[in-house]
Amino acid sequence: MEKEKITIDIPTEILAIVAKKRQDIPSKIFEYLILELYRLGEISSGKAAQLLDMERFEFVRFASRMGIPFIDMDKEELIEDYNHAYKAVKK
Repeated sequence: MEKEKITIDIPTEILAIVAKKRQDIPSKIFEYLILELYRLGEISSGKAAQLLDMERFEFVRFASRMGIPFIDMDKEELIEDYNHAYKAVKK
């Protein structure tokens, strides 16, 4: 995977929240970036898992612990999926 190094200014008080150890800060910020891209629907759970070097369901559990649901459907979408599944079983 191609990588690019960037530099950003972050207030010291925020860095203390991001990670307890200074050497963990870059990886934690990368984690938060990937989680946010996944939450926004910009990348799939599979891609997020790949970027964080995790198995897909390990990532899904990780994201869930961070408050990001795996299934993000409204009531109508959920009913539609249920009806499709029900029809498939009835065949």
